[in-house]
Amino acid sequence: MSLFNRMETVLKAKMNKIVNRMEDPRETLDYSYEKQLEMLQGVKRGVAEVATSKKRLQLQRSKLMQSIDKLSGQAREAIKSDREDLARLALERKGALEVQVQGLDQQIADLEKEQDKLVAAEKRLSTKVEVFRTKKETIKAQYSAAEAQVKINESVSGISEEMADVGLAIERAENKTEDMKARASALDELIETGTLDDVTRSGDDIDRELAKISAESNVELELAKLRQEEGK
Repeated sequence: MSLFNRMETVLKAKMNKIVNRMEDPRETLDYSYEKQLEMLQGVKRGVAEVATSKKRLQLQRSKLMQSIDKLSGQAREAIKSDREDLARLALERKGALEVQVQGLDQQIADLEKEQDKLVAAEKRLSTKVEVFRTKKETIKAQYSAAEAQVKINESVSGISEEMADVGLAIERAENKTEDMKARASALDELIETGTLDDVTRSGDDIDRELAKISAESNVELELAKLRQEEGK
């Protein structure tokens, strides 16, 4: 396969994918149904045209039969009047009209056969169109339901993804909180042991030592006072 043919194949494949994404099967079904209705209307028009043509021939035949009856009467009147020549002329015209009537009878019979065929075709096509309409509506309903389900699933999937992101954010926040709590506890421990100065306390190292000595002296004084009170 040449490079051009391969490119053409790839382009056709991509175009088919685009068309498949853009095509709505419901619209396709409705379009097909409309085309079938047009076909059915065409067959009905054909039936009407054949019926009209047959009616026209039947009216023409009726007029010819009236003329034939009139010529028969004229022939009898001519014989009664001893006008054989007129009777012969009337019978000749009558014979010509009878030939036309026979031709019309054949045409009418042919049109009746054609009309019967078209009527039968109309019934078959009408049944198929009705079956297709029912199936079309069923497929459209199923497609709409499936489409709605897909949208719901996509929405749920989007919510799940968002919740997963929220869960990760909460987990990160909890981890940071635990880290901060551990750091605060470690700092408290270092401050208590004197390893790390508590910047929140007032005074310097000398002040703190003097305060410590004063506190110890107060304790000794309190102990001495208790001993004196107890007589020890």
